[in-house]
Amino acid sequence: MKEALLVIDVQNEYFTGKLPVTCPEKSLANILRAMDWAHAGHVPVVVIRHTSLAPEALTFRRETHSWELHDEIRRRHADIVIEKTMPGSFTDTPLGSWLQERSVDTVTIAGYMTQMCCDTTARQAFHRHYAVNFLSDATGTLSLANHAGSVSAEELHRAILVTQQSKFSRVMTTEEWIMEF
Repeated sequence: MKEALLVIDVQNEYFTGKLPVTCPEKSLANILRAMDWAHAGHVPVVVIRHTSLAPEALTFRRETHSWELHDEIRRRHADIVIEKTMPGSFTDTPLGSWLQERSVDTVTIAGYMTQMCCDTTARQAFHRHYAVNFLSDATGTLSLANHAGSVSAEELHRAILVTQQSKFSRVMTTEEWIMEF
């Protein structure tokens, strides 16, 4: 088994922008712990950054502070940094070929947001026949409200974790993931 850690969209937007992640509270600390452990254990680290291509976009506009990776992510080792423009990290990016070139068969998902880019990437990986680990305490989200209704961050996070575990991923904590090696 050859594994890679995918660190998805840990950008300033989720800390100082319009979309502050609130659940789980210590998700960033666990993401950093996973990155540090992966680098020390020689597990490749893929950092993925979302970019909005719409000129009128209010979030993730290239070259803005909110688009930049969080300082703690930038300080850490990444084997590759990939830019994406869609929720799925495989869509129109070199991720799939990069993983294939390294004979990776398992990906571990960390980052933001649980229900959007992390969920989509996990499903894409599953459809491409990768084994998928989904770190429950190193992914995160926020409360949402729109025309369809509202959901708390805790409810949304839990619902995605339950769905991921039902078919697409092994849901585990960062500690459980580290202890497997």
